Amino acid sequence: MTEKQPAEPEYQYCALPLAPYACKPEDTKGRVYSEPESATRTPYQRDRDRIIHASAFRRLKYKTQVFVYHEGDHYRTRLSHTLEVAQIARSLARALWVNEDLTEAIALAHDLGHTPFAHIGEEYLQECMKPYGGFEHNDQSLRILTKLERKYPGWPGLNLSWETLEGVVKHNGPISRTVLPATLKEVQHTTDLRLHTYASLEAQVAAISDDIAYNNHDVEDGLRAGMFTLGDLESLTLLKPIIKRARTDWPEVSDHYIIQETIREMIGTMVMDVMTETRRRLEKEKPKTPEDIRKAGEQMVGFSPTMFKQVEELRAFLHKKMYRHFTVNRIWLKVERIVPDLFNAFMKRYALLPDHWQERVEEAGGLIDNIAQARIVCDYIAGMTDRYAIREHERLFDLYWDIR
Repeated sequence: MTEKQPAEPEYQYCALPLAPYACKPEDTKGRVYSEPESATRTPYQRDRDRIIHASAFRRLKYKTQVFVYHEGDHYRTRLSHTLEVAQIARSLARALWVNEDLTEAIALAHDLGHTPFAHIGEEYLQECMKPYGGFEHNDQSLRILTKLERKYPGWPGLNLSWETLEGVVKHNGPISRTVLPATLKEVQHTTDLRLHTYASLEAQVAAISDDIAYNNHDVEDGLRAGMFTLGDLESLTLLKPIIKRARTDWPEVSDHYIIQETIREMIGTMVMDVMTETRRRLEKEKPKTPEDIRKAGEQMVGFSPTMFKQVEELRAFLHKKMYRHFTVNRIWLKVERIVPDLFNAFMKRYALLPDHWQERVEEAGGLIDNIAQARIVCDYIAGMTDRYAIREHERLFDLYWDIR
């Protein structure tokens, strides 16, 4: 990384103090490409703003969380999920006295690499990419941030700070594997992200906030879709007392309000558990710097053992009742055709790609290197929204598309 270039005069971070183990903007390790820092925003505020203005961020609006966009306007998409993660992450970061802006930037970037059709689309794209270096949505997020977004004439990607990139890569913990995914392997040549250490506390907060958000909103969306009932949820250790309390406090209201009370209480219960458990671990470890967090012998942010067991029970319930529901399986059947059909067509004849994507294939040497071509085709498909992927498939394979 290049030498940091602090703004003049020194910026004021915020009115609240930061813990000694928080990442402070004046201590950033800088960016890959040298550029003057903003006089009005810290490096992490700038990272957050660049992510929000990225094309890939806007496309999350029409990417599936669980339900494909046309199934209803009230179900979560990747974008609404990401915003909920960021909201929870900021709350936790403030309570733990760590950097809210860095936490938010990592939370906003964590899902940029997801394919259309959620994990179903990812599984089929992984299958297509097996002979060509593989595909992982976390690595695709890094690829978007460092390569695919084309906003600046001086460099590829968004040129984010070291701490934000580290958080995106390692938010789930150290990376000990010997064979790195394609983009991370490239990035490591220019930016040592210290893969064998833990990430910052801010990144760990973003990761646990993702767990809290999706478990809670999947419960709400599953109830809305009729995949299970409040009665079914009362079999779960975590939810039984919450639902009982909501019914006791509001005996005459409809189930609609009981559901809202239940979701609010469940989020609050999980957040309080994470705060209590994280403070316990911090007290045990007594970190004095962000480096102490990275070198700690365990993840500092997490659920207590009791809550973790209850969350695992909830996840098993959602897997059985929701993620493998027959309506979701019917989506699998369609995606089984859409993603492989598109991939195979573009690999067989790259001239089917839009002009600027054909140029990318040629720039990457894809005409003589199948791996390079496959990676560009993968970038194109992974970046699609659900509706765009459906339309592309219709354009290519519906014989009557152009003459209706």
